[in-house]
Amino acid sequence: MVKSTPQALLDDALKIHRQAIDAIDSALLRLLNERAAHAQEIGRIKDKQPAYRPEREAQVLHRLLAENPGPLGNEAIAHFYQQVMSACRALEQRLRIAYLGPPGTFSELAVFRHFGSFVDAQPCVTLDEVVRSVEKGQNQYAVVPIENSTEGAVGRTHDLMIDTTLHICAEVKLRIQQNLVSHATTLDAVRTVYSHPQSLAQCAQWLAQHLPGVECIPVASNAEAARLACASKDAAAVAGESAAAQYHLNVLASHIEDMPNNTTRFWVLGEQSPDSSARDMTSLAMSAPNTPGAVYRLLKPLEKHGVSMTRLESRPARTGLWEYFFFVDMEGHRNDPAVSAALNELAQLAPFLKVLGSYPTAVL
Repeated sequence: MVKSTPQALLDDALKIHRQAIDAIDSALLRLLNERAAHAQEIGRIKDKQPAYRPEREAQVLHRLLAENPGPLGNEAIAHFYQQVMSACRALEQRLRIAYLGPPGTFSELAVFRHFGSFVDAQPCVTLDEVVRSVEKGQNQYAVVPIENSTEGAVGRTHDLMIDTTLHICAEVKLRIQQNLVSHATTLDAVRTVYSHPQSLAQCAQWLAQHLPGVECIPVASNAEAARLACASKDAAAVAGESAAAQYHLNVLASHIEDMPNNTTRFWVLGEQSPDSSARDMTSLAMSAPNTPGAVYRLLKPLEKHGVSMTRLESRPARTGLWEYFFFVDMEGHRNDPAVSAALNELAQLAPFLKVLGSYPTAVL
């Protein structure tokens, strides 16, 4: 009788699990292709309707996360299924998504986080170009930053929303990890730091502590900052890991943002108006008459109908001195009875009212 060695026992145990994984992978492959075939058939039935249905994709993700027993966490499951849906959607139509470039920006990362990898991401020089490219039909959707949890609202995006014909189709929330990247190998070698103004502000304390006296120069984007840093041995950029990889820069320090939960919120803009997903947000812009208590009266319909307001932002209007637009986010879809009733009353009170969109809230 031959005794099994510890290594033989280990090899037998590994073999059992690896054979099980092989069988599961074969089953997954078959099921994924069955799913893709159903997606293709749905595309044929829909004919010319949009391939991207944000409310349906949000419903799928919410259902799967609610059913997830582990050990995989919800973030891993969400990212996996976003890739699956992206690949299936591309069989019907490969989408073109505009974003504020160049490649390597957080806006590009937000595109892939929401739409998956099977899209054509189109970088634009300015936010105006991002929006106009979709209005002109050059791209199908735009991903634009709307606010940062540390530095607040992105003013230009708010201004563009007043005039654009596009609707908000979805939102994306992206955890922002800032890094100091450079060809230099030590902090002592850095003489200049480039970055987007908001990124410099998000890391102001860290920069003051670790690089006192170093000149900080604001530029159009973090990716542009990385490009400039790439051209000098004593320059650095505050940017994400994708920008560092794009320009082959060293990460001298990671997680340098002052607030650990620094998050940027993006809107997906397009021609369509999504149906209710049951977990929705409605955003609108309105003006108030220049009379005492005007803004208070505009908010009364929300209280009256039990609609929860999650954000109120003001922006100077271009119509005259000391006149403002007010941007409001509220829970619920515009077709929900309570939200609909509140909007109808607001339309009677506000000199200007524009519903920017009703859309699924970010899944994660």
